[in-house]
Amino acid sequence: MSDTFRGYLATLVPEIDAALDRVLADGEREPVRLHEAMRYSIFAGGKRLRPCLVVLAGEAFGGSRTDLLEPAAALELVHTFSLVHDDLPALDDDDLRRGRATLHRQYDEALAILAGDALLNLGLEVMATYPTGGNSAVRLANTIAVARAIGTDGMIAGQVFDLEAEGRSEEEPFADPEAALERIHRLKTGALLRVSLEVGARIAGAGARALESLGRLGDLIGLMFQVRDDILDVEGDAESLGKTPGKDARAGKLTYPGLYGIQAARRMLDDHLAEALELVDDLPQRKAEFRGLVSFIATREN
Repeated sequence: MSDTFRGYLATLVPEIDAALDRVLADGEREPVRLHEAMRYSIFAGGKRLRPCLVVLAGEAFGGSRTDLLEPAAALELVHTFSLVHDDLPALDDDDLRRGRATLHRQYDEALAILAGDALLNLGLEVMATYPTGGNSAVRLANTIAVARAIGTDGMIAGQVFDLEAEGRSEEEPFADPEAALERIHRLKTGALLRVSLEVGARIAGAGARALESLGRLGDLIGLMFQVRDDILDVEGDAESLGKTPGKDARAGKLTYPGLYGIQAARRMLDDHLAEALELVDDLPQRKAEFRGLVSFIATREN
């Protein structure tokens, strides 16, 4: 991680956490267990990647951080909803998330479902509300974009395709497994990363061409994130990952190392990183911070 990006995160992440604290109900408000559970998952030590993308993209086009923090928090709320539900027994059935018990293990499955629902609803409410002094058309466009990125043309669709691909037998192979794998992760992982960049840039007043370029950068960040995730699932350990390694292989999931081999997956990661850095060079501001961010995604250890 570059010193420039490390310094940027050191100032930004506490501000994002403060924004999350502002928009979340405190743990004493009724229903107490629900609000405690929401806070348990939000303040579990995540990387804050999606809110960082909102703020970085907005600042790259001259946006004010004050206007960007609550929309950034909204993306973290939505992302955390997806993690809470992804960990449930009906989906990935995981016991660890960010080095702690998953929400359904810490509380119970019913409360985890409801807390995830509440995080999603709150995220959309915050996106539709902030920045309060901004253009209402921008707030509407961002809320629609986030809702689409989550829905049946986005993250949830990717989750369904991932489940359908799990454990497919040799008797029913994919006609094009490479395309199937990329579609899963463009939707499951990439859609929310892409829209995070678009939200920040739209608040800052970026035009259609800039949004298109950022969309491509978001796609690449999503693919890099997933390729690296798949590599770490093969090579990592529970202590460094903060979650259970090796689950994808045991579940028979379609993964980059499984399909291409570990060395080819690494080369693919390098190619995506090179293209992402070229796109970063076209940004008007915050180039060094963006370079640090994309390099961190490609080399992270958890």
